[in-house]
Amino acid sequence: MTLRSSGDAQLNADVSWAAFDPIAYVDHNYRDLQAEDAEILSIVRDHFGEHFRKRAVGPVSGIDVGAGANLYPALAMLPWCDEVTLYERSSANVRYLRSQVDSFDGNWDQFWRVLCKNDAYAALDIDPRARFREVVKVRPGDLFDLVRHEGEWSLGTMFFVAESMTSSHEEFRRGVECFLRALAPGAPFAAAFMEHSKGYHAGEHFFPACDVGESEVYASLERFADDFKTTRLKSSAAVRDGYSGMIVAYGRRNSDSGIPPVGR
Repeated sequence: MTLRSSGDAQLNADVSWAAFDPIAYVDHNYRDLQAEDAEILSIVRDHFGEHFRKRAVGPVSGIDVGAGANLYPALAMLPWCDEVTLYERSSANVRYLRSQVDSFDGNWDQFWRVLCKNDAYAALDIDPRARFREVVKVRPGDLFDLVRHEGEWSLGTMFFVAESMTSSHEEFRRGVECFLRALAPGAPFAAAFMEHSKGYHAGEHFFPACDVGESEVYASLERFADDFKTTRLKSSAAVRDGYSGMIVAYGRRNSDSGIPPVGR
């Protein structure tokens, strides 16, 4: 698969997502804990831990949008959720995720250990695999269809999705908006983005990306988030070719009263 010319962006609907190879993707990205993911996990765990430490709320519902073949965003939500939805379009990734629910593979233990450096995770009174099996459900779905589920979840993550599903800046912005609109006002969130990505392989197939930097990420969030930050990772080892860094954004969903939803 090749990208179209810059004047004719490759849209999400153009891509054969069933061709995504989750096993190859995990082997390349998540078989071993890389410095970038350890840094992301430390930021996210402390953001979520601080949010819920200050607020005496019962169990909440969480969503990981575009979960792909990455379990660590769901693991980051485990201490506070009685339900975590792994929302994913690719049929191949859906099969992978479902294969992990009953007992996830051992490579994910190293990611959990990073999370356990925060007491909220270390104090979890149940084995993480049992907790994962108890609360996680896999739900096939298109990110853009989340406009029909506004405010449904109270905790959310979206890692390497909005900029990694299209080469269109318009679709990138719509993707971020759809994610945030799926969250209830006040819900904490975390999202991660590849900086200036040129596209990527998952197995033999090449997938498009949207070229964004920290300013574009910030602009996509500011109408829908309160008390949010964007930060470029300090870790600099290249996970793959064709990008210049990683960006993490985290904060809380605002109420955005008066802003018409996309697609309406």
